Amino acid sequence: MSDTTPPPQDFAATVEQLETIVERLESGELSLEDALTAFEQGVRLTRDAQQRLDTAELKVRALSEDSEGRLNVAPFSGPDDSKDAAEEERKETPPW
Repeated sequence: MSDTTPPPQDFAATVEQLETIVERLESGELSLEDALTAFEQGVRLTRDAQQRLDTAELKVRALSEDSEGRLNVAPFSGPDDSKDAAEEERKETPPW
């Protein structure tokens, strides 16, 4: 493992690499130097993953805010869910 290792292509690859590093560290078979190197790589990957999550959260917030900056929350639904959602809404609405 070196400092010049390119970052993984996607978030899932980062998580897989972190899991591998944790398994290697937990095995107890690494020398102190190798464990330190693995730990350092794990810290870099963790920071990269956190940055990706923060960026994704900002994008979701930007896409979810209305023109006045308020959060525009709406349930996710597919094209087939619209009929079911309308039926559920009628069931939950009292008749008065």
